[in-house]
Formats: sequence, structure tokens, C-alpha cells
Amino acid sequence: MDERIFQFKAGQPIPEWDLMHRLDIERPVGPERKDSSTIFKINSTYMDVTDQPYRDRQWLAGGILAACFGIIASLYHGHSVTQNSNNTFDSHLIMTMILVIGSISAFGCMAFKYGQDEFFSLTRRPIRFNRKEKKIYAIRRRRFFARSGEGDITWEVPWNENSIFCIHRRMVDRRHVYHIRYYEIDQNSNVVRAFALGRKWEEDECLEDLLSQWNYWCWYMNHGPAELPKPLLFFKEKENMLESFLFCMYDFGMRASAAYRIVMIPAILLMTSHRLMALWTCRDPIWPDAVAKVSVIEPDDPFDQPSGNTPVGWAETIHTIDRGEYPDGDKREMKNWSGEKNPALNALLWAKDIPPPTR
Repeated sequence: MDERIFQFKAGQPIPEWDLMHRLDIERPVGPERKDSSTIFKINSTYMDVTDQPYRDRQWLAGGILAACFGIIASLYHGHSVTQNSNNTFDSHLIMTMILVIGSISAFGCMAFKYGQDEFFSLTRRPIRFNRKEKKIYAIRRRRFFARSGEGDITWEVPWNENSIFCIHRRMVDRRHVYHIRYYEIDQNSNVVRAFALGRKWEEDECLEDLLSQWNYWCWYMNHGPAELPKPLLFFKEKENMLESFLFCMYDFGMRASAAYRIVMIPAILLMTSHRLMALWTCRDPIWPDAVAKVSVIEPDDPFDQPSGNTPVGWAETIHTIDRGEYPDGDKREMKNWSGEKNPALNALLWAKDIPPPTR
């Protein structure tokens, strides 16, 4: 459920289900806090997290490459038809050329609409939680002709009760898929713009991790990093070929058997090639100077991570977990939580059309 495909509808109210499932920034929404793989870095000033498409960009890249192949195939078919037409324009030739032009236009529109944020764009679009400024900064798009210090296109979101964060739900392949979405509205309560934070969570039971993730981010913004559990892993800001391969392999099942992975190797390698082709055409994001100035890290910050022996990336983290040197799924209880104590049952309550109250 890539947010760039299933976009919000500007000029219309927030979807009713989303608004009913608005997330509180002050009160916990579940009994525990933990990260479920969304973090690039953490320190006392800010925390950089992923946007929703980050882990699944190989799928959109594959779709864009398929659209480009469709353009080439349509051009080849059109060329073949005209070469065999004996220079006579009959109704069959005219209809064929209309179909060819229509196909090229459709595939071209798809490739441009979704490809502009995937190819020749940015290797990642980080979302920065700045706890000292009480703001979220989200890089949204590459700026090709930036003035000095302007950086890439960045949205600014105040961290207060007026900002609207919701759980967004969509049906994909007969199952519910969720992500956390920010909505900005106008004076008529219609959506102006929106973006998704973190990642996607599939099936109602996975709302347990979504709610714990929201508690994790809120705890950081409201209390700081001192009592945060360790993230599931820190993503590499400079993704290499191995990391791309592991992204695609785990996308076919985090705990899949070795036999299943061997059978799926051709598909995994194909998806890895899609991800790599997208990454190789992109550059790293550039924060505007105004954001960089309020994101200075103190040189002796004890919470600046990853650093030292902290593993970074899928491969290093898994090996470190296997050696017992890094926790596998670290979490903390929310001591002031007064709702359902069982995280799984609490998740099922939130999956209903009317969620449990947080106040």
C-alpha cells in the first residue's frame, strides 16, 4: 500500500474511519512502546525515521520499469505494423495506431506520475522528529534547482494537539493494511496535504506493533530518549547491495524457512534489481539550512545512536542478535496506561470502526 499510489484526496474531508482513529500525542494508545523497524538515527535533539514507502520501494520501481517496457513494446509494435502496411492506410492500420498511441500515453503517464519520486529522485525521504523544536520535518521531494541552503522540498509539522495524526486503513488483496498518516486541513476541515510515517502494517493483529510504534515516537517527543527501548534495528543511510537484497528477501517473509527462500530466490533477485536500479539513479537527501541549524547534535550526547558497537543494517543486526549482543524486539511498558493490558486484544479493539477512548 504505497502512499504515492493510494493517495489522499485533497479538497475533501478526512476519511471518517481515519478521523475516528485519530492518535493522541499526549496519552498512550497501547500498553507498551517499541520500534518495529523505522529508525535511521536517534539523539537528544532529533530522531530520523522512514517514510511509508521506504521498505517497499522495489515494488513501485518494478511497476515503473514494467510501464517503460510497455512503452518500448508499443513503439516496436507500431513500427512493425507501419513497416508491413505497404503504405496503405486502411481502417485496421488506423485502429492499430490509435491503440498504440493510447498505450504509449497511458504507460507514459504512469511512468512519469509514479517514477518522479522513485527514479532520479532521493535514496530516502527521512522524517525528522525534532523534540527541541517540537516539530516534525519531512523531506518530500527532490529539488533539482535549489538555491544555496534551500535543500530539498521539506514540509514542517508542529508537534501539538492541533496536528492531526490518524491510523489509515485500506483493503488490499482482501486484507486490511494500515499506516500512520498526518493530515493538514484548511479552515473548512478539508484535506490540503498528507503523508504517511514509518511503514505499513498488515492485518488487524499488526495494529499491536503500529500502536507500540506510535507510543515510541510520542515518548521520544514528550520525554526524550532516556527510557526508550532499543530500536529493532538502525537502517543504513548508505544502502549497499546486500542491504537491498535483504530488504527484498524479508519482504517475502521475515521468518520464512530456508527452503522457501531458496525457491523464491529468482523473484527476490528480480525485486533486488528493481530496488538497486532505483537507488543508483538517486542521490542522498539534503536538509534545508534552516532545519540543519536546529538539528545540531551535542558532541558529548550520550544518546547519539548508532555509534560505537551498535549494529547498523539488517545483516549486522541479525548477526549481533544471534550472538546475544543486541536485543531482539526490545520494549517497555507504558506505566500510565489504563486501557486493555493485553497488547493483542488492545489492537483488535482499535481495529473496530469505533476504537477505544484514549481520554
